Amino acid sequence: MQPLYKFLVLALLVAGAPACTDVLDRTPQGEYTLDNFFQTEEQAVQSVNAVYNQLRSWETHVFSFIGMTDIVSDDSDKGSTPSDGFFLQEIDQFTYAPTNVAPSTVWAGYYTGIFRANLVIENLPEVPAIDESLRTRLNGEASFLRAYFYFNLVRWFGGVPLLLEPFPTNFEIARASAGEVYAQIESDLQTAISALPASYAAADIGRATSGAAKSMLAKVALTRGNWQRAADLSLEVINSGRYELYPTFSGIFTQEGENSSESIFEVQAAAFEIGGGGSQYNEVQGVRGVPNLGWGFNRPSDDLAASFEAGDPRRDATILYVGEVLPDGSGIVEGDPNIDGERFNQKAFVTDHPGGNGNGPGNIRILRYADLLLIAAEALNELNRQEEALMYLNMVRARARGGANVLPDVTTTDQGELRQAIWRERRSELALEQHRWFDLVRTNRSFEVMKPLRPNFTQNKNELFPIPQTEIDLSEGALEQNPGYN
Repeated sequence: MQPLYKFLVLALLVAGAPACTDVLDRTPQGEYTLDNFFQTEEQAVQSVNAVYNQLRSWETHVFSFIGMTDIVSDDSDKGSTPSDGFFLQEIDQFTYAPTNVAPSTVWAGYYTGIFRANLVIENLPEVPAIDESLRTRLNGEASFLRAYFYFNLVRWFGGVPLLLEPFPTNFEIARASAGEVYAQIESDLQTAISALPASYAAADIGRATSGAAKSMLAKVALTRGNWQRAADLSLEVINSGRYELYPTFSGIFTQEGENSSESIFEVQAAAFEIGGGGSQYNEVQGVRGVPNLGWGFNRPSDDLAASFEAGDPRRDATILYVGEVLPDGSGIVEGDPNIDGERFNQKAFVTDHPGGNGNGPGNIRILRYADLLLIAAEALNELNRQEEALMYLNMVRARARGGANVLPDVTTTDQGELRQAIWRERRSELALEQHRWFDLVRTNRSFEVMKPLRPNFTQNKNELFPIPQTEIDLSEGALEQNPGYN
């Protein structure tokens, strides 16, 4: 199989006026169009690789993505210098409008991914001479990825246009309801569960598995408050025995910890001297300047630093301070006099960037086993199965303390107290991994948590981001704006 860093850029040609000669009518040799692509098994695999490739793009998982998951939350501030990336300052302070760059960036990135997935799903059935089990698997991978793209979109914007074919007939497409979008997400994930293998050979590590699809569906169920389904799915994955917690918390975020026993799904990145396989996810959060070539965005907040329990080793494994030795031992974190309270997201640190900036080699952890254990714990607690919930919660805490005399087991069986303990554990365990904002919104805590920190937060408005104004304009009124942004 083709490694995931190899991808295909499809050349989609728009028919123009009739040509004057037969020569001009000919498609240049070596150029792919929809008429001469999807003809071989290799091309079918390449088309799915193109969907995975979108996961590394700037529009999908870099600047605006971090802004709309971490910086918008209480876990972090914008970072960098005050004047740098001002549109993210607006996100941080809840002063953004429908013209802000961040929502329009992720909208474009995620719909590009959906377009590529739709191309695969529509054309796979017609590919000749392909092993049928491979055809089924590739359809499952595309369905999983489409579900993931829509899952983030619906959590950010609420109902969005539900595109299930690559070429809509016009741009006047109204928003589907959030319920309709979730129904499609669940359908796609069910397709993926049925179609995908539990694991892959080494050459295909990083592709979506049936365990990843079940885990993602468990997260969807948790988001929607379907406790029984979230519990059933998460327990099915846990009881499969295919995953286990990595021995050390800090080790997860090293290159040695990529695709480890804890990895359920992560975006694959590989930095080559010629580029093409990395992303800027590490760069925009990295230590400013040499040796990490970073920009210093996504600064861990004072509130996050203060939220860890006494002695919790995850605090130092999450936050990289000025004066601290870099994780790879290559130097000391040097401060910038133009930045107050400078600190960095240690989870995004990578040793170097072969090939220069924009070519970060670090995988992006989307879903890991600790997250799933806490999904199980939360769902079980809501089902009044506190003893089982405690078992999974305390598994996460035991790994975090690493044998030190800190983070004692949680013992309360009071549902409300245990709920708070699980929510706190999610913050400590998953900080700066782009989960916090979604957790605050789905548990209806965004107002009570953010209003004291960000006075501009407006209830019944800022729980969702605005539909980008450019999309409103293109739709000629078919798209309605979210409340409070008109």
